[in-house]
Amino acid sequence: MDAGLIPGRVSTRMPAAQHPCYSAEAHTRYGRIHVPVAPRCNIQCNYCTRKFACPNENRPGVTTRVISPAEAITTISAALTKEPRLKVLGVAGPGDALANQATIETFARAREAFPSLVRCLSTNGLLLLDQLDEIERVGITTLTITINAVDPAVGEQIYAHIRYQGKTYRGREAFEILSRNQLEGLRQAALRGMIVKVNTVLIPGVNDQHLRELARVVKALGAYILNIIPLIPLARFSHITPPTDEELNRARDACAAEISQFRNCLRCRADAIGVPGEEGCGPPTLEQMCTPRFLRPTSEGA
Repeated sequence: MDAGLIPGRVSTRMPAAQHPCYSAEAHTRYGRIHVPVAPRCNIQCNYCTRKFACPNENRPGVTTRVISPAEAITTISAALTKEPRLKVLGVAGPGDALANQATIETFARAREAFPSLVRCLSTNGLLLLDQLDEIERVGITTLTITINAVDPAVGEQIYAHIRYQGKTYRGREAFEILSRNQLEGLRQAALRGMIVKVNTVLIPGVNDQHLRELARVVKALGAYILNIIPLIPLARFSHITPPTDEELNRARDACAAEISQFRNCLRCRADAIGVPGEEGCGPPTLEQMCTPRFLRPTSEGA
């Protein structure tokens, strides 16, 4: 990556102070609602599996069920009635948001029905350049892109394949297409005034020595904040021991020299609802599942 990167223009339009995934201060004060309308994905990460979705798991890519845009609007309405602290509407899967037309339809409907909600989209970035106009049209102001590498020698170890414009790519070629779209998409989104958070999975022995360079690159392209999250050892990376808290904090501290760090991420599900850390998010137990109690059917006489 060239040193002469074009910096993005950071917008002041997004109320970051009320976004629990962009602000440490907001994290325990305000809520978000993820509507799981996006089942399809167009890349295969070596740490990801969506073959099972236990209701007691708390990790990205998991949902109890996929819902339609119409069901999403109904769910949002019910949630807002019960929880006034909800400030952010997000689509974060369970696949890739931009690989599903239902995502744009949901945001278009929500813009009309709930204009005060901040609209937030999470993506792997493969289709970001192709869909920036649509993203802007439906009023998305906050954008999260998962970028795990900017060096092809590192990136080709992380992705098994991508599916782009009707063709499957593998190896270094797959990563180079993905990375080009991620980084240019980030730059252009920032120039359009969107606030961009970059998520990065810390994978020991793969990208752990590469993160400061990644932080420098995404900051230069206009990223607002970096969220480094620890690997959950699944799929082809099931043999890798996840980073310790000390290793995670050491990586965050090093990258803080380049870009602000978000240190509160709970790796929420694609159907998470509520204030992070309260019911609906956080470490799962049999009594604390993703759907908050106020949206669950109640038994007769309860």
